[in-house]
Amino acid sequence: MAARDADRLLAEARTRGAERWLAYLEPLPDHLRDDDLGDLRRTALRARAAYGPKDSIRDALPPGVTEPFLDAIDQLLKLIARREAHR
Repeated sequence: MAARDADRLLAEARTRGAERWLAYLEPLPDHLRDDDLGDLRRTALRARAAYGPKDSIRDALPPGVTEPFLDAIDQLLKLIARREAHR
């Protein structure tokens, strides 16, 4: 789910010509699909960092794509944390 939402976010960034965010987002969908668990956590944290208090992807792209991605990333991070806690 996070990878599909990342694809939508990336497509919107392309449509709007948001070059800075394109560079930031381009590697995320493939990493969200292919990373092993340790790398997946790092990728999810990198994705989450796009929602910073001073510099946020929300300032460049509409909520219809930013919020579903944020929800998916937060859910993914919770699942990873739960899995790590049960090890």
